[in-house]
Amino acid sequence: EVQLVESGGGLVQPGGSLRLSCAASGFSFSSSDATWARQVPGKGLDWVCSIHRNGNTYYIDSVKGRFTISRDDANNTIYLQMNSLKPEDTAVYYCLMGGSRGPGTQVTVSS
Repeated sequence: EVQLVESGGGLVQPGGSLRLSCAASGFSFSSSDATWARQVPGKGLDWVCSIHRNGNTYYIDSVKGRFTISRDDANNTIYLQMNSLKPEDTAVYYCLMGGSRGPGTQVTVSS
C-alpha cells in the first residue's frame, strides 16, 4: 500500500521560511518521480514543482528562486524548502508520488 505523509507546515510571517517533508512507503521510491502541489479553498490543485528520479527539478515560475525540491532516496523522503514566503503561497501542500497523494499540510503566510 502506498503511503505518503506530509509534515512541516504551519503559520509563518511574510518573508519567512518553512521546510516541508513527505515520508513515503509502499512503492519503489528511488524509481519514482515526485511532485509538490497546492490547493486553496474553492480552487483546483495547482502543480508547484517536481523532481524526477534522475534528480532533475522543475518549478512553476512563481516559486522559482524561492522554493527548492529535493529527495533523500536512502530515507524515502521528499523535501520542499520554501524561502521568502508570500501570502499568496498560503495553501494546503500535497506530495504526489507512486500514483497517490498524501493528506496534505497547511501552510499559512500571514502577519
